[in-house]
Amino acid sequence: MTRAYVGLGANLGNPHRCFIDAHDALSARPDVEVSGRSAIYRSAPVGPAGQADYLNAVLALDTPLDALRLLRLLQMLENDAGRRREVRWGPRTLDLDLLLFGDEVRSEEDLTLPHPRIAERNFVLQPLLDVAGADLRLPGGERLDELLARCPANALQRTPLTWEAPSSARGGSTP
Repeated sequence: MTRAYVGLGANLGNPHRCFIDAHDALSARPDVEVSGRSAIYRSAPVGPAGQADYLNAVLALDTPLDALRLLRLLQMLENDAGRRREVRWGPRTLDLDLLLFGDEVRSEEDLTLPHPRIAERNFVLQPLLDVAGADLRLPGGERLDELLARCPANALQRTPLTWEAPSSARGGSTP
């Protein structure tokens, strides 16, 4: 079993519902155990202007799958949520980024581990810190809390949203 960390982000449709659906889909699989989940955060968009704020979170997974098979599963869940890859860093219904996969380091066309911009995004580092703890070190040896302290600022707010679906989460609101 390998511990993997997956970043979730969304700002179209009903991001909260998409997070819950992705969590539930992963939890239902016999080859994935959701072993931790962060708080859900709201952040300012990175990328093209005029986007709505994002919701962001991180899930910890334990899986016997290899990194590429897990990535393919995450991409399938994105597609199921209506993800369209039209504009780089543009609005999306669901983004599932494989942030870390054990201590694996790789740089290939389809997959780079650790995620190449992990240290630049507080909306990734803070939820990762929530679920993994400050002592987690990236494969290069850097601690999460040290990376977060040096990370560029971006408006980030912890939300009261939970991983359970309230009746209002069934609507089509944006974050």
